Amino acid sequence: MTLESSKTLGGIGAILLLIGLIPYSYIGVIALVGFILVLIALHGLADYYKEDGIFNNALYGFIAAIVGVVAAAIAIVYVIFDTSILKTLLEDIYPGWTYGDWSKLPSLTPQTTNIPMSDVTPVLGAIFAVLAILWIFLIISAFFNRRSLKMLSAKASVGLFSTAGLLLIIGAILAIVLIGFVLMWIAVLLIAIAFFQIKSQPEQPVAPAAPPPRIP
Repeated sequence: MTLESSKTLGGIGAILLLIGLIPYSYIGVIALVGFILVLIALHGLADYYKEDGIFNNALYGFIAAIVGVVAAAIAIVYVIFDTSILKTLLEDIYPGWTYGDWSKLPSLTPQTTNIPMSDVTPVLGAIFAVLAILWIFLIISAFFNRRSLKMLSAKASVGLFSTAGLLLIIGAILAIVLIGFVLMWIAVLLIAIAFFQIKSQPEQPVAPAAPPPRIP
């Protein structure tokens, strides 16, 4: 890949990732496509600047994000299929309903008062566990991506990459509150701008060939 194609691909990928982070968009598909395009661009830039860490760290960040999502999904499936967690709570919400008789559930009226806290706590604990898994792997992913962006910033002489990496890790840490996601969104925006700020290195002039020695 050439430098220009890597720049363009990275910028487009970051823009798609930016769109994918907007709520109620096709988050999964658009963000995934954008992330993959950015990875391809970073691979090309790593080859161009002869710095493998640019791509390798981004790849580790991508893998950490995937692992986090898979781990959270496994935890959710465990909660759904572990009847001991949901059975008591659902029977409290729908008095007289027998757990497992799903055909009758839509016709019943939920009762949300006088539910013992001891029945709610396990479900809340499971929800917090899933969120904690996502948060931890988000920080790990942001850490590796920041390392990649710092290396790219130094090689391409574009300070915006380093700034974006810093905002990315701060946003991941603060993701437990809304401001964290705002910072991460701004970081991705800066990455998109930074890709298009990369300038081609001027070609070194070729020294003229020395004339052949004169024979006396």
